[in-house]
Amino acid sequence: MSKHAAVVSGEPVPVERVDALLAAVPARDARTARDRPSAQDPETARTEARTEARTEARTEALARAERQRRRWATQVVVTDELARRACAERGLAPPGEVSPQRVPAVSGTDVADLGSIVAVALAHSPAARALLAALEAEQRVPEEAVRDYYVRNRDRFLTKDALRRGVDPFATATADDFRPYERVRDDVARELRRARGRQAFFDWLDRAREGVAYPAGHEHPGDPAHPDHEHRH
Repeated sequence: MSKHAAVVSGEPVPVERVDALLAAVPARDARTARDRPSAQDPETARTEARTEARTEARTEALARAERQRRRWATQVVVTDELARRACAERGLAPPGEVSPQRVPAVSGTDVADLGSIVAVALAHSPAARALLAALEAEQRVPEEAVRDYYVRNRDRFLTKDALRRGVDPFATATADDFRPYERVRDDVARELRRARGRQAFFDWLDRAREGVAYPAGHEHPGDPAHPDHEHRH
């Protein structure tokens, strides 16, 4: 197996960094296929051949999942490496060191919003968090965009009393049923700035990954060039 997991700007990323992350984030099912109970009721398992075929299928499924887990972990480590370089280029204060022995928990909401690779990279990498914060701070949200969001998402700004009464924000609601724009304006602007910062991070990562080279076994999980590929983020 290759001694490096990727090559970034001509410099190898040691495979040990991927191994450390894999050790810190256990597989979803660490049991072997033979430790698992049969998915088929014993009464219907009429032949030894069928049982063996099922076992072999489960074994291959677990092996495939582990190969994809290594590719996934490689993307997390590469994101950290790219973020470190971006922070250096921007003159950002050096972020704290990664602790591969402990990766903070990632919420299901973050995974849904960011994708598992980016969500775990942000939890794992101080550099990625520093870069995201810098990109978010750079965003400028026009007043028109803030007010437009308020107008188009009226259901989000109902008062507690209106919610209790089940008011329809798009039909029966009156002006008194909504929190005033002036009271929510800063929160809306902050939310939009955060969303734009995340989009800027995604755009940066897409560009930064273009020149990264991967040896066999460390390709992107969704790369159709390898037989295990699946389209996930």
